[in-house]
Amino acid sequence: MLVATDRLTKRYGSFTALDACSLSVHGGEVFGLLGPNGAGKTTLLRLLLGYLAPTSGSATVVGHDIATDSLGVRSKVAYLPGEARLFRRMNGREVLDFFARLRPACSRSAAGRVAERLGLDVSRQVARMSTGMRQKLALATVLATDVPLVILDEPTANLDPTARAEVLDLVREANAAGKTVIFSSHVLSEVEETCGRVAILRAGRLVHEQSIAEIRRGHRIRARLTGSFAGVPADFDGHVRIVDRRSDAAGAERLVFEAAESLAPLLGWLATLPLAEVEIEPIGLAAVYDRFHRGG
Repeated sequence: MLVATDRLTKRYGSFTALDACSLSVHGGEVFGLLGPNGAGKTTLLRLLLGYLAPTSGSATVVGHDIATDSLGVRSKVAYLPGEARLFRRMNGREVLDFFARLRPACSRSAAGRVAERLGLDVSRQVARMSTGMRQKLALATVLATDVPLVILDEPTANLDPTARAEVLDLVREANAAGKTVIFSSHVLSEVEETCGRVAILRAGRLVHEQSIAEIRRGHRIRARLTGSFAGVPADFDGHVRIVDRRSDAAGAERLVFEAAESLAPLLGWLATLPLAEVEIEPIGLAAVYDRFHRGG
């Protein structure tokens, strides 16, 4: 495992920012980290980098213990914080020069190419850059660094749609070049498009972990029945769950199912129900996220 945490916990007095988080990130994958503000995503990332000391639990990153060898961790990681702070009196070109000199693993020529792809004017002073331009500048330094692990905290925040698409392409290219990427974001569509596996945090706890391939195999079925519903057959127990059940004004039952398996065996069962209408759609990441954060 490139990253492994074991019941990693961070408390501030009586407040628990991260609660007994155990997860693993495999080498060569793009791993998505999801959750609303305050869910614990940034706390987890800062713990992994050694910027925060854990209250309890442990973790290793690229073979280095976060508590005893944080310098070793950071030597193997390129990190984009959620709010990157850059030298305001420098221009963009000087910032790229500075980070290339500061860190040998950061290629100045590669940083320039990333900045160009993102449409960044590096001659402009940082103080006169927009928030989105500063985000592009920070991305250029991070994505030009040749390390095993890249951690991106909200990398597309404040970017226009064209730049967002370019950043996702850059993430995929970094992964194709052998880098592992942890991608923390609020934008579910970007995570679903880019990541191979996701973890969902809620109120400091890891509540769900699943591969995107498994999520895409699932389906949501909405059905209106003309008669009564006898329940899900035992053959489908554990594979089909009822997420909503109610009767409409005419007394017809309306049900919403989520199915984790392929549709073929389910269609035979659905054909036995007294269906008035049925609608089948892929579940998608948004539906899984809703289950934990929007009461879906």
